[in-house]
Amino acid sequence: MEAAPHSQIADHYARGSLVADIRDGLAAMGKTESTVTAEDLSPVDEFHIGGRAATGELAGQLALNPRDRVLDIGCGLGGPARQIAAHYDCQVTGIDLTRDYVEAGNILSGWLHLGERVSLQQGNALGMPFADGSFTAAYMLHVGMNIADKSALFSEVARVLRAGARFGVFDVMRTGVGELSYPLPWASTADTNAIAAPEQYRDTLSAAGFEILSERQRRDAALEYFARQRAEVAMGRAVLGVQTLMGARRPQMVRNMSESISAGRIAPVEIIARRR
Repeated sequence: MEAAPHSQIADHYARGSLVADIRDGLAAMGKTESTVTAEDLSPVDEFHIGGRAATGELAGQLALNPRDRVLDIGCGLGGPARQIAAHYDCQVTGIDLTRDYVEAGNILSGWLHLGERVSLQQGNALGMPFADGSFTAAYMLHVGMNIADKSALFSEVARVLRAGARFGVFDVMRTGVGELSYPLPWASTADTNAIAAPEQYRDTLSAAGFEILSERQRRDAALEYFARQRAEVAMGRAVLGVQTLMGARRPQMVRNMSESISAGRIAPVEIIARRR
């Protein structure tokens, strides 16, 4: 698959009114930027299947401590970075192609008084502005589906990690045959969908200098997560959420994704690797 232009990917996610929209959502919840909590923001700033709980499960396998410098690849609004920085008292640097997310995310970090431990910046995961061996751990959550050149991606991650560092991947992967319906949360058309099978991840990680420590498919957890989301929407509780990021496209995107997961065509898969 040919790589989609970076501008095409960034345009898919761009949303210039994010901070204002989040403030409006908080107001509807009776909250302000001075009273907001990480849990209040998690429906919108944990933009991946499983949300805050999935972040915690992935981070728990990275053997983190307060001395760590952690890299969040494709950080989005920075919800996972803030959760990990707060829980492990470590430094987290995030990089994302979408400037709207980075700018809004840094504001949210300020609201939660985590600006000194979480730093988000705009940039390309295939050419990161960091020195060799800058980080002691890294992770990415639902990022690889937009990056066709997995070999270049994982080689770049290996470059910025120290030997022995753990790398957590939680992506939607191709687990069966069949056509996918668009739009999806990460791709409006097939041109920007770089989904790959778990064995492709394993092969490219190994070639880049990683040892695979574990792998698990999270299909059942994903279906339970979607059921809970539908229940919250039906009860009118979903004030902030994916709809804040994706607008009117959200229902069709989530429906297309959940139907393909139910049919076994795709599934979220978690891989934990270690830099040799």
